[in-house]
Amino acid sequence: MFYEPLGDGRFRSTVHTTGPWSPLTQHLGPPSALLVRAMEQLPAPVPMMIARVTVEILGPVPVAEVSISAGVERAGRSVELLGASLSAGGKVAARARAWRIVRSDSRAVAADVDSPLAGPDAGTAMSRPEGWGGGYLDVMEWRTLKGSLGEPGPATVWGRQSVPLVGDEVPTGVQRLLVVADSGNGVSNRLDPRKWLFINADLTVHVYREPVGEWIALDAATAIGPDGVGSAFSVLHDTSGAVGRGAQALLVRPQ
Repeated sequence: MFYEPLGDGRFRSTVHTTGPWSPLTQHLGPPSALLVRAMEQLPAPVPMMIARVTVEILGPVPVAEVSISAGVERAGRSVELLGASLSAGGKVAARARAWRIVRSDSRAVAADVDSPLAGPDAGTAMSRPEGWGGGYLDVMEWRTLKGSLGEPGPATVWGRQSVPLVGDEVPTGVQRLLVVADSGNGVSNRLDPRKWLFINADLTVHVYREPVGEWIALDAATAIGPDGVGSAFSVLHDTSGAVGRGAQALLVRPQ
């Protein structure tokens, strides 16, 4: 599991949350999913689904006990704004907001704008690059259709978590999506991480169909501007097709 539940909104972070650059800090995929979990559990007046999540990263998330709080910031019968925060050591390390929209039947007019991908069975197993830390990367199964973690440039990669998010719970589709979505800048990086930082300050995910199944794909690319700022963009898929898009604002500078 990524997190052991302790009750009262508290969770013990396991070694599986560890990011690739330090054994003391978390990859932001699991904390983002934990924030989504808290917002998904907020009561809704009618059946609703999360249509957009933005996670603002306020500082490193330590591999330690964390606390989550969540609430409805703007109630409504058709559209609601939700909020959640993650604290560790008495400091807020990440905040999230989500729009939750009422469900209705739009199957007659449903339309995609992105072509389906070849499935994970068509991919090649992708291992952790030399020098990158374990933890999160080692409990994710990766299959690459194009590109790789250690290969600069755009990438199309399938990912599947091999451990639950919390305890023995089965993660929801949106939770699985957030666990993977924060890896967009990593799989599509253009720079040598031993020489350059390309750290994301946020993660925004738009969802127009809830993912089904265990596999999530990132069809990702990173753009870098001339002033130390970059953007990573991902089309997000399950094995039935595209489900939404992700974006990250990047700090880019030499190590």
